[in-house]
Amino acid sequence: MSRPPAAPRASRLPSLTGLRFVAALLVFAFHTTWQTAYVSGAGGEALGDVFAHAGFYGVSFFFVLSGFVLTWSARTDDTAPKVWRRRLAKIYPNHLVTFVAAAVLMLVAADAFTAKGTLANLFLLQAWFPDLTVPNTMNAVSWSLSVELFFYLGFPFLLRLLNRVPVARLWPLAATLGALTVLAPLVGRYAVGGTPLPFIDDGTLSFEQIWFVYFFPPVRALEFVLGMVAARLVLAGAWPRFGLLPAGLLAVAGYVVNSNVPYLYGIAGTAALWLTPLVAAAALADENGKRSPFRGRVAVRLGEVSFAFYMVHGLVVTYAHRWLIAGQDVPPFYGAVLLAAVLLLSVVLGHALFRWVETPLVRRLSGPRPGPVPAPSAPSSAAAAGADPLPAGPHPVTALEAKE
Repeated sequence: MSRPPAAPRASRLPSLTGLRFVAALLVFAFHTTWQTAYVSGAGGEALGDVFAHAGFYGVSFFFVLSGFVLTWSARTDDTAPKVWRRRLAKIYPNHLVTFVAAAVLMLVAADAFTAKGTLANLFLLQAWFPDLTVPNTMNAVSWSLSVELFFYLGFPFLLRLLNRVPVARLWPLAATLGALTVLAPLVGRYAVGGTPLPFIDDGTLSFEQIWFVYFFPPVRALEFVLGMVAARLVLAGAWPRFGLLPAGLLAVAGYVVNSNVPYLYGIAGTAALWLTPLVAAAALADENGKRSPFRGRVAVRLGEVSFAFYMVHGLVVTYAHRWLIAGQDVPPFYGAVLLAAVLLLSVVLGHALFRWVETPLVRRLSGPRPGPVPAPSAPSSAAAAGADPLPAGPHPVTALEAKE
């Protein structure tokens, strides 16, 4: 894979790393206030209304971010097998550990296993099944890894094609991708059948329609490719001067819009229209040394842990709610205290997974294979500029391989 010649770029984008945890918190908020409400009463209902679309928004952010970061950090000497090895080393160890944890918790809770759902989840194929019983099996949030795996398999070839597109045609391409994200819910609504689910929205949508818009990897790839195009525009110096603050305000306004549009529009790809400028603006803020609230040490550290946090939080949230809240009259104050405890436990377990599983295995599995020691040579232009390439260990701007 090759990238058109350009001046050396900063390889580390700490603001994007910090934003990863913000997006992960949106998913956490969705799961704890709307999907499984920890806080009862009017306050809990208000929180549920506010965060009813937060998980969908966070997932879309991660899909755009994946395309942007992989394109930004692509190596000129990369091959498809090298890319695939690095990406599998990033996502699969965490997936396998949480898969086993989910199996243990399901056994303790006497939950039912299905062969199709279990095997599809283990091999990250669950997003391909338009079957209500499959995508959210085992560790439910891992469905997003199934989608990301599809992105990773296609990325080397997509990048080769994208690098052949002249800069002048990148904006029309971005507009086309944006239009397709708007078209996808229409296709799902009027061209996909299935039996309506009475407990979803107004009761007129089938799981197959929701699956097509929300789970189906080729449809979600529109967001990933839009992120790739945005990265190329930034790398080419063709992205407009749109600061981090306006981009953040646009993302917030976009969330309000997505919370008030028809259901199929609010759960998936149209969020990319509001979030792509935020990703690009954060990258430019780091490259130009401009002020950013997401670049602090704590924010970056939490961002590095965000993938592991994402992978464990669903299990903590689900089983803590089932065993400590479900069926009981829990006062709002105690529900809020338990919610804070669940958040803290998820961060602690996520940090443990990051430190003792993700970090060492990424370093071991994605690093260069042993071979002849090369002869000393002059430093590359990137090294001379002080920009280190993507390391063997966890890269600070690697996108969170997940969404909701």
